[in-house]
Amino acid sequence: MSDLGYDTDVTSTDYINDGPAALGNYIGEQMIAYGLQDGANEANDYANIYYNTVNVPMIMDNPGNPNMLFPNRWQRLWITQFIDQAGNPVAEIPDFLSPEWGDTNPFALTEDDLTVNIDFDTGQEWNTWMDPGAPPYLDPLTPTCLDDDNFKWGHAMVAVWSGHLDHTDGVMWDISPASIGNVDPFPTSFDDYDQFYDFYEGGDASNGWTENPVTQMPYEEQLIPRGDYGRILAEFWADGPDSETPPGHWFTILNYVTDHPDNTFQWMGQGDPLDPLEWDLKTYLVLAGNMHDCAVAAWSIKGFYDYARPVSVIRYMAEKGQCTDPFLDNYHPAGIPLIPDHIEVVETGDPLAGFNDENVGKIKVYAWRGPDFIINPNSVVAGVDWILAEKWWPYQRPTFVTPPFAGYVSGHSTFSRGAAEVMELMTGTPYFPGGMGVFQAPQNEFLVFEDGPSMDCELEWATYRDASDQCSLSRIWGGIHPPADDIPGRVIGAQIGPQAFNHAMSFITANPPKVEAVTLSSDLVTDASLEAQLTVTVEYNEPMDIH
Repeated sequence: MSDLGYDTDVTSTDYINDGPAALGNYIGEQMIAYGLQDGANEANDYANIYYNTVNVPMIMDNPGNPNMLFPNRWQRLWITQFIDQAGNPVAEIPDFLSPEWGDTNPFALTEDDLTVNIDFDTGQEWNTWMDPGAPPYLDPLTPTCLDDDNFKWGHAMVAVWSGHLDHTDGVMWDISPASIGNVDPFPTSFDDYDQFYDFYEGGDASNGWTENPVTQMPYEEQLIPRGDYGRILAEFWADGPDSETPPGHWFTILNYVTDHPDNTFQWMGQGDPLDPLEWDLKTYLVLAGNMHDCAVAAWSIKGFYDYARPVSVIRYMAEKGQCTDPFLDNYHPAGIPLIPDHIEVVETGDPLAGFNDENVGKIKVYAWRGPDFIINPNSVVAGVDWILAEKWWPYQRPTFVTPPFAGYVSGHSTFSRGAAEVMELMTGTPYFPGGMGVFQAPQNEFLVFEDGPSMDCELEWATYRDASDQCSLSRIWGGIHPPADDIPGRVIGAQIGPQAFNHAMSFITANPPKVEAVTLSSDLVTDASLEAQLTVTVEYNEPMDIH
């Protein structure tokens, strides 16, 4: 402000007499006042009013999860030094962040989108927007395993995909739009998720694109290690310290599109180019409205269903044992499925057995080894190997581990799919300008959790939906969400995006107020009327807020 020559000491809100700065103050004052009564509980620092966590915290530095009583419910994490999303050290164990966000006024959501659910344990009513229904639950007493239990299948997949984060395993992927993107329709049942995700090798039902629609040439192949790809995705789309949250990512993507030389500035891809300021105002309104409704919906669902995170579940199931072989001593109905080469039992002679075979019978997983193996993240890679499942970590910083709120549904999936929908509607095309969006990940510079990537890489997306789908997968490789959190979030975002766009369009296309009649208190005005009182009444075609 100072560099531009503006006075930052203006406090007036009298926009009629004191000009544009006062108008800005007035608008800001009204926004602050609205935020204090919109249901977010800002006046009390957004404190939770009626939510209560049911599980005791899990101590991340201790093995296992022995004290978790409710494996379907969210659990706080006791981290030696927790650093929040803003980069602030937090001394206390973080509580659930904004579980009651469903009480916040939405942007475009309507009463038709609202379900008032009842917590039968407490009798508390929960405003739940775009309610997808319950996620898969674990029944600790019923004998099930990998093939007949969606809860176990999904969390086992998270453990398996953790084993992909090794750039030296020889697995190379083409990550260009020729091979990644253009996914098949989403499954409509948890039972069909195994047809959408590649459980063992990673990724989804991508068909790729035969050619760039702008250049009409095939997309150029880009072969990189799968281990680099998974790690780059997990960090690029992360929401921990030093990273934008998903809404921030999509505003960055919008700015990238706006600044791209092939951007036409045509609203919905039609008509004359907009003035850049008008383009910014409209696109920011639409994207922000979408993001707000995605947050209201996703966090209302998180709050009501209070679903556990993989780090709690994987350690819990491994603590119980395994559910595959009822004839082994470590069998338990709530145990983790055994999968050869991925999840196995420690036996005598195993390097993990311990000096006195104290770990024999425990569960081991082939996974990312975790932060204990990273002395210096600028030069060291933890790598992948067999580890005790009781010490499994997500691919995250040890000071953050997992966001402090429930998993179901994935906020990343909801935000990103909603954003992709409105980006397509605003630009009039599903494709990035030039037919491809690009993000650079330089060798040994981009990764923060550990050293890497091992070579220069580019994230490439043909369409906005491709970027969104990639974001969703990143949370599985990162160990933050099982598939059950992902798909419902994508579906909800796909519904919210167009709804938010249409609501924003009601403001964008609104005609300015029109004067319908002007009347004077006197039919005759002459020089003799100068000292008399004269009232001018102006009637508009809609109510006017005039101060």
